[in-house]
Amino acid sequence: MSGRDYHAAEWRTRASARARRCGVWVRRSAIRPVPSYAKVPVHALEAVRDSLAEDDDEARDQLDEAFSRFERTQPALAEHVADALGKPLDETALALGYFLALAVWLAFEQAHGEHIDPVQLEEITATEELLSLDEDIRRADPAEALDSDDVIAMEQPHLLEFIHEHIDATLESHADEIDVDDVHSAYRLVLVEILALSYAVQRPAGYPVAKTELLA
Repeated sequence: MSGRDYHAAEWRTRASARARRCGVWVRRSAIRPVPSYAKVPVHALEAVRDSLAEDDDEARDQLDEAFSRFERTQPALAEHVADALGKPLDETALALGYFLALAVWLAFEQAHGEHIDPVQLEEITATEELLSLDEDIRRADPAEALDSDDVIAMEQPHLLEFIHEHIDATLESHADEIDVDDVHSAYRLVLVEILALSYAVQRPAGYPVAKTELLA
């Protein structure tokens, strides 16, 4: 088995284990809980899936317009994505990263419309630090059964399922050529995007503040 095949197989093994652990209780986490009103429902992902399924000039024009809206409504986040994916990356991982980053934003747009505050640079930095801290906590605890992305999957299950589906399909079809480390870099970028947008969803009028949000 080649090194690329080994890492691709390892990713799929982790994905299967992740699915089995989805109901495991989270002992502790540095990741702030996502408010229930900020969850992205499955129908929003299905709408995005349908909009991205076409492969013609009209569909590409729609994608270009979607990315322009992303840059216009979320300038700091769009710049962060462009900077992260502007580093030397495997071409397939790069294309996957842009696709997933845009799909995530489209899902939030579909679910929440204009009720999302612009994410500021300092909020992106803080979210990255929370994810890094959570990863450190889990590495330091041999009894910890969950990875940080497992925790995020509990907060935004439909988004993570969508992302894992596309990553698994990409690794399956490009196993002999893709750089799995670059895929992981794109994946981590999208995890930060998911959390940052989740925290930016505006609280509906009259919606009560949860105790976990007060303590976050």
